[in-house]
Amino acid sequence: MKLWNLLILSGVLVLFMGMTAAQDEDKDGGLPSGMKDIAAGIAIGLSALGAGYAVGVAGAAAIGSITEKPELLGKALIFVAFGEALAIYGLLVAFMILFNIGA
Repeated sequence: MKLWNLLILSGVLVLFMGMTAAQDEDKDGGLPSGMKDIAAGIAIGLSALGAGYAVGVAGAAAIGSITEKPELLGKALIFVAFGEALAIYGLLVAFMILFNIGA
């Protein structure tokens, strides 16, 4: 099983390396373009990390409350959705950084 996982992972890696090698050079080039890419990556990465933690904590609490009172399902789903919204906000910020929206 470990061999198959390694083969699949290496295949995906080769595909992505080919895609990045096939891209054209950045016309803007230079440090500002790279810094924007790094900032967008940090924005989406940290927001996804926070969203994962929030959904994990809220989901566990929601499951616990639903087992005791099934009528709390709607409220519990809303609280889990608040945690998922963090990742969407991070994605929006990343798009704003990359496409110079609001600057």
